[in-house]
Amino acid sequence: MSVEYPAVALLNWYDRNARALPWRIPPGSPERADPYRVWLSEIMLQQTTVTAVIPYFDRFTTRWPTVQSLAAADDADVMAAWAGLGYYARARNLLACARAVAKLGSFPTTEVGLRRLPGIGPYTAAAIASIAFNERAAVVDGNIERVITRLFAISTPLPQAKTAIRAHVDTLTPHDRPGDFAQSMMDLGSAICTPRAPRCPTCPLAPHCIAHAQSNPETYPVKAPKAARPLKRGTVFWLEHDGHVLLITRPAKGLLGGMLALPTGPWKIGEPDLTGAPVETAWQITPTAIRHGFTHFELVLDLAMAQVTKRPPIEGNWTAMTDLPKAGLPTLFRKAINQRLAAS
Repeated sequence: MSVEYPAVALLNWYDRNARALPWRIPPGSPERADPYRVWLSEIMLQQTTVTAVIPYFDRFTTRWPTVQSLAAADDADVMAAWAGLGYYARARNLLACARAVAKLGSFPTTEVGLRRLPGIGPYTAAAIASIAFNERAAVVDGNIERVITRLFAISTPLPQAKTAIRAHVDTLTPHDRPGDFAQSMMDLGSAICTPRAPRCPTCPLAPHCIAHAQSNPETYPVKAPKAARPLKRGTVFWLEHDGHVLLITRPAKGLLGGMLALPTGPWKIGEPDLTGAPVETAWQITPTAIRHGFTHFELVLDLAMAQVTKRPPIEGNWTAMTDLPKAGLPTLFRKAINQRLAAS
C-alpha cells in the first residue's frame, strides 16, 4: 500500500478530526475565516490553553464583535475584560493593533503586511495570513515544534532548533489549503503528538516519523536546561475605609501595566518593607504571603493591612469590599483579595 505525502495524509486526518473552535470555519470550507476572530484568538492563545481562552474569546466577540468596535473601546474596559488571562502586555498590544487596523480600514492580507502591526510577530502573522487569507506561510507554534522535531528527529535543543523547524514546516506546507494545514498541525500536536505518551499508532504522520521509527518520540523536542527563576519580594497594601478598599491603576508600562490593582511597593530581590505604602499609618502584616509565578521570576508579596477613619486625599478608586471579586483585577491581586476576605 502506498504511503500518502505528509501534507495529504495530515489534511485527510484533519477533515475527519478537526476541533470545533469558535474562531474556526469547518475544514475545506469555501468560506474565509474572519481575520478579526483569527487574530483575536491567536493573541489570546499565546502561552494560554484553548480551554482557558474560549470563554474570554466568547465574551470579547459578544461585547466587541468587530475590530472597529474593539478599537473604539475604553482601555480600562478592555483591560478589565482581559483580567485573569495573564500576560497583560498582550491586552495593551491588542488595543494598539485594533486601532492601527481600524485606521487602515481592514487587516493587511499578507504575512509581510501583518508583521507591521503592533503586537504581531512572525508566528501570529503567518497564522493569520494562512488561515484568514489563504497565503502559503510557515506557521510554527509550540505544538508544531513538537511534531516537527519528532518527525525529523531534530536533536538540536530549543530554541536553537527553531530555524531548522521553520525550514521543515515551509517545505511541508502546501499551496492548497495552507490554513487548514497549519491548523491540522496544531490539532495533531494537541490530540495525538502530545508531550507525554503520544498516540503514535493513530498518527497520520507515523509512516514518515523518524522518532516513531526509533521508538523514542518523547526524546523530542530537546530543550536546553532552564535557568532557575530568581525570587523577588514585595508588599501589597490593603487600605480600607468605611467598607471600601483603595485600588489604583498601574503604570502603563511594565508588568501588569494599565491594570486595576491593589497598591504595591517595589518588587525586588531581598526583604520586603513598607516602601510604596499609599499613606503613612500603622500597617499590620499578615503571616501568610501571596505567591505568584511570572515568566522570568517568582514573586512573594506580604499583605499589609490598615484602616483609616478619614479618606486620604490620594488618587485611586475606592471600591466596596463586596465588589472586589468582580472588579476585573489580575490573578495576583485576586489572590491577595481572596486571602484577605477569607480572613475577615
